[in-house]
Amino acid sequence: MSDALRLRGLSFSYPDGHLALDGVDLTVQQGERVALLGPNGAGKTTLALHLNGIHTATSGSVEISGMPVDKGNLAEIRRRVGIVFQDPDDQLFMPTVRDDVAFGPRNLGLGQAEVAQRVDQALTQVRLHDVADRPPHHLSFGQRRRAAVATVLAMDPDILVLDEPSSNLDPAARRELAEVLLSLDVTILMITHDLPYALQLCPRSVVLADHRIQADAPTAQLLADDEQLAKYRLELPFGFSVPTA
Repeated sequence: MSDALRLRGLSFSYPDGHLALDGVDLTVQQGERVALLGPNGAGKTTLALHLNGIHTATSGSVEISGMPVDKGNLAEIRRRVGIVFQDPDDQLFMPTVRDDVAFGPRNLGLGQAEVAQRVDQALTQVRLHDVADRPPHHLSFGQRRRAAVATVLAMDPDILVLDEPSSNLDPAARRELAEVLLSLDVTILMITHDLPYALQLCPRSVVLADHRIQADAPTAQLLADDEQLAKYRLELPFGFSVPTA
């Protein structure tokens, strides 16, 4: 199995000198589902934005499927790495859901038939084919989040990066999104504070804190370590217990 993404010595400082990442090493293999955990301000979203070249490393390297993330490769990198932002309204801006999902493939210069095929497939994957011709703002929040996932899937990415995918979802919408994500044949990196969701969706979790990776372990093992959870300000919901093997 080959590497989907590989970070080596990744460091990044903002223009004001604030250090966000300091020597991050991380490898995720193709087909893995990995949760990226850590306290607020740890740099999780900053790390994710390096994966498609929105941020450029101060030092170190980022590779996607062996391809360096640099200016010469940005178009292909951004096709391969799809980021689903926390607020779906950041990604939905067209008159209908179908138009939103078609927007990316059209900008790749694909033919009308190929665009239509990709849109149909993506909407089927997220179970929204029946609302394809409705305005996005008429959908429930959970439907809008799945529509945002569809806009990324239509680009046929190798890696799906999700920023707090379960935030603001009711239990039914949370379950529906989980079922969709579990059905996808794609590498997933999921930024989340929702530890039960990490356990449900991601066999492996890494903890980013103090600007670098502090833990990398099977999710169930990591969440069963009360001392480590407390150290990095990670909390399970009251009454939730991690199943033991």
